[in-house]
Amino acid sequence: MDLEKAREFIRANHRAVMLTWHADGRPQMSPVLVGCDAEGHLVISSRETAVKTRNLRRNPQVFLTVMTDAFFGPWIQVEGAAEVISLPEAMDHLIAYYRGISGEHPDWDDYRAAIEREGMGNGGSHSDRRGIDRRVSGRRAPYPQRRLHRHRRE
Repeated sequence: MDLEKAREFIRANHRAVMLTWHADGRPQMSPVLVGCDAEGHLVISSRETAVKTRNLRRNPQVFLTVMTDAFFGPWIQVEGAAEVISLPEAMDHLIAYYRGISGEHPDWDDYRAAIEREGMGNGGSHSDRRGIDRRVSGRRAPYPQRRLHRHRRE
């Protein structure tokens, strides 16, 4: 899939599952909302205390499966390296992230205060910026319906 087509898909579809790695090598998956910023980086928001944030600080390798609201249907998988941006530097990124997914907030001062409150004591919130230049794949049609059969042990 072409990178610009992948970015267009993500600008229209924000539901994703993000895969990071625990220190012991086990995968850790989180449902996230993903956006695409003006430079073409993929962006998510999370708390500094979240497991995915700790995992990304230790190992920036990340995978995202982005899907439509319908779940079954078109989807893409992207992989790359994350950059964790903490407050106060992250605030403008978080505002752009919100605007890109939800539009204008009714009270930006309240939004800024809530972001700072949620990260209180642990360095604040962050944005993960992902380049999608390493590998992109996609599926255009839903999975064919299949029956699952139980195998009997004899």
